[in-house]
Amino acid sequence: MRLTATLADFTVYLAAERGFSPHTIRAYRSDLSGLLSFAEGRGVVDSAALTLDLLRDWLWVGSQAGLARATIARRSASARGFTAWLARTGASPADPAIRLRSPKPGRTLPRVINRVQMQDLLGHLEQRAATGEPHALRDLAIVELLYASGLRVSELVGLDTADVDLHRLTVRVTGKGQKERVVPFGVPAQSAILAYLDRGRPALAAAKLPDGLPPSPVAALFLGTGRRRLGVRAVYRLVATLLADVPGNGPAGPHALRHTAATHLLDGGADLRAVQELLGHASLGTTQIYTHVSAERLKQSYLNAHPRA
Repeated sequence: MRLTATLADFTVYLAAERGFSPHTIRAYRSDLSGLLSFAEGRGVVDSAALTLDLLRDWLWVGSQAGLARATIARRSASARGFTAWLARTGASPADPAIRLRSPKPGRTLPRVINRVQMQDLLGHLEQRAATGEPHALRDLAIVELLYASGLRVSELVGLDTADVDLHRLTVRVTGKGQKERVVPFGVPAQSAILAYLDRGRPALAAAKLPDGLPPSPVAALFLGTGRRRLGVRAVYRLVATLLADVPGNGPAGPHALRHTAATHLLDGGADLRAVQELLGHASLGTTQIYTHVSAERLKQSYLNAHPRA
């Protein structure tokens, strides 16, 4: 079977049977398109002709081109998933990647905002929201909810108004693999969401549509331009702008607020398993990186304070 045809079928499988998000499917397609181009250059156009040596050569060429270890590891994972599917569906007589190995990606500590910085950031947003401007009310509700619940940005923008229970202080989230979970949030987030729903969202929902833009359903909790669901990029721009002047290393996007929420919970004595459930991590090992962050903070506090450090 031609590789180009198998890739199209594989992406359908990822969406229909595995329930992967569009973002994850795009990453798989990008990696595997590169593999197929490399294979074509070696004269391999049929799925049954893929070999372990060809896969290893593909990873080696990427490594020599200066790709990061994490990228090589991701490419290897994409190839293993693809070839395992080929073998299961009979498009390949065997799985050539069953012995494929890749370098483990170097684990870096995520960016975390300290409590004082977080309070200053929220205080700035509260001052803006006090004016009653709809976007300012929305932005405060977004940041309060991200920090309170540790949501992924894709989960946040996917929320509908019906997903938020302002009496029980919980939000129903659809996470990776279409898995649902219920996440709690605090009173400050409740107050910000109430103010947004009362004075901000109605104004955004009533905004005049740009010429030629058809109306769309307004079930979304957070609205953007033209009464439409707010997009991931808009939230990235908001958080990146807010964090631009906040000291720290690492990406300054919404994920920094997720890291911050997890770390502050653990610093406050939260159980690691509870934090895993809150974040929607399938593996406890993914959550454990936040214990490293807390350990680094403990070490820094010790160095700053202990007379014999």
